[in-house]
Amino acid sequence: MTQMVARAGLSVAQELVDFIEGQALPGTGIEPGAFWQGAAAIFVHFAPRNRALLARRDELQARIDGWHAANAGKPVDAVAYQAFLREIGYLVPEPAPFTIGSDHVDPELASMAGPQLVVPVLNARFLLNAANARWGSLYDALYGTDALPGAARSGGYDRERGAQVIAWARAFLDKAVPLKSGSWADLRDVSEGIALRDESQYVGRSEHSFFFRNNGLHIEMLFDGDHPVGRDDPIHLADVILEAALSTIVDLEDSVAAVDAADKVAAYANWLGLMKGDLEATFEKGGKTLTRRLAADKSLTGPDGAQITLKGRSLLFVRNVGHLMTTPALRLPDGSEAPEGILDGILTSLIALHDLRGNGAFRNSATGSIYIVKPKMHGPEECAFTDDLFDAIEDLLELERHRLKVGVMDEERRTSANLAACIHAVKDRVVFINTGFLDRTGDEIHTSMRAGPMIRKGDMKSAAWIRAYEDRNVQIGLATGFAGRAQIGKGMWAAPDRMADMLAQKIGHPQSGANTAWVPSPTAATLHATHYHAVDVTARQAERASEPVAPLADLLTIPVSPGTNWSGDEVRAELENNAQGILGYVVRWVDQGIGCSKVPDINDIGLMEDRATLRISSQHIANWLLHGVCTAAQVDAAFEKMAAKVDAQNAGDPLYTPMAGNPQSMAYQAARALVFEGLTQPNGYTEPLLHGWRAKVKARG
Repeated sequence: MTQMVARAGLSVAQELVDFIEGQALPGTGIEPGAFWQGAAAIFVHFAPRNRALLARRDELQARIDGWHAANAGKPVDAVAYQAFLREIGYLVPEPAPFTIGSDHVDPELASMAGPQLVVPVLNARFLLNAANARWGSLYDALYGTDALPGAARSGGYDRERGAQVIAWARAFLDKAVPLKSGSWADLRDVSEGIALRDESQYVGRSEHSFFFRNNGLHIEMLFDGDHPVGRDDPIHLADVILEAALSTIVDLEDSVAAVDAADKVAAYANWLGLMKGDLEATFEKGGKTLTRRLAADKSLTGPDGAQITLKGRSLLFVRNVGHLMTTPALRLPDGSEAPEGILDGILTSLIALHDLRGNGAFRNSATGSIYIVKPKMHGPEECAFTDDLFDAIEDLLELERHRLKVGVMDEERRTSANLAACIHAVKDRVVFINTGFLDRTGDEIHTSMRAGPMIRKGDMKSAAWIRAYEDRNVQIGLATGFAGRAQIGKGMWAAPDRMADMLAQKIGHPQSGANTAWVPSPTAATLHATHYHAVDVTARQAERASEPVAPLADLLTIPVSPGTNWSGDEVRAELENNAQGILGYVVRWVDQGIGCSKVPDINDIGLMEDRATLRISSQHIANWLLHGVCTAAQVDAAFEKMAAKVDAQNAGDPLYTPMAGNPQSMAYQAARALVFEGLTQPNGYTEPLLHGWRAKVKARG
């Protein structure tokens, strides 16, 4: 059992107290007594309000379920439906036109456009890889992936593959930084410098590199005649290094299996290591022991001889958990578990004080801001709650007002439908809105669960509501002044091994006017950066600024199927696809405590799976069960068949516990529960069940 100790009326896990008082507080100028008194006051004030907001979610869902039940068997009357949503307060009045007032925003968010990574906080090596992904080798990204046809031969450097890479990179340079005359492929001498068509693109040089800029992003060209690649190159060009992941979200939420005090302390300790700049990860690779640390800045000399420093690391956000979850790491005076999101807000902000105080080797924010992504907020009431909570945390930490910035995930239906009002509620601290197909689709299904059977999961991406959702996010962001002040983001590319497809498709994100989009790896960030060289996002935003906002009626179009005449094979295929995805993620989360990770899908293609993908799949099966599209026996048959497949996919993992034919498998029981208890889960979230089953596994040992 975790030992609990008393602090200012709170009951706190001993390991959390030790971390806060021994590691987080020293160097911030805040005394432990003052911290605990202030934190306790925040919990006393905000925990009841947090509970009331969750009760409001349940109340609205019950009203919507009742409306659909009363209108069962009839086509949805769009006018009556919208009037009903306004009557119950699900839809609120639009605010008068306004412009966000966020200031002290770093340029990576305010004025630059480029990729964004999301990384689990519990894996120090991944954290460092992501933070250092501000710069990435284009040569490596092309050479080692399917971005180009074919693959490199094993056994050392493949010159034929290298020639492919070099040709692609030279063609990229011709578009991004064209020469005054001729092509980069024909250039034979750089000893006297490089003559560009636009000389303003030249930034400077270091001992071995030239630096250029296009659409606000830097390009480093590394020259080395002794390098295996540079040796045979006519100008000794050894690599093209792109400024890639401008920002990274350090994730305490969807990608993390944290269910108790020990997990939370490990997460906070890694965030502290990033903020103090001393995080390290040691690992074995190729028979050698390697240690990874944060990358240094790049120093160069500008055209006028002045010294220039380019930041070597991504600007870091931290994503707190949402309002729903509570944590046993801290109990309130009445004995109840504390809202985990409030604890995250207090402690991640406290830890980030080390950056603002200059306590580490590097600075995260050059403007003195702390960046927090807040997920899964439902509507403007919950955004206003976060704004007030951040006010209180700023007071506790003696920060100027609005130094805590917020990123609002537009991933719940009530937020999408009231997006302008949500932004208005945090208008002086918002730095980010981001669409997320995964959680947003899960909430779409659960909110309208009783409207009828939903279309097949694969058809959701072409549904009317999602087109309106993606357009409205950009249009409302631009209408409220995000251009030049904050990020408008788009969602994740979920297939880390399919870079050719990503290069072909993900250019649509900057073309939409979004100035960032999520990628699953540093390599993907480097390749996605080429899209921001191809598209001038600032110009694209100016073009879209005059567009009318896509109709709310389109956003509220419920994706129910016009009929249920799917064949038996189609139903079976849908169930098996969903069941395989659920089992593949749940078995790692519950049994091994692994959060978001690359999981083989039903076709053995590695896809990034997390609680958001799980939410879609479990809610979709629950919906089909409710409306008689399938039976419980068919669902169990799909689970049993897919358990054997997932077992086979994980056969090489010595830590893996098989699920097929194993009624004692807690992972298998958890996966079934997500579907068969899916109707009663709050907003269709998977976290309560996952946390409960993971805690049982940890207790079992």
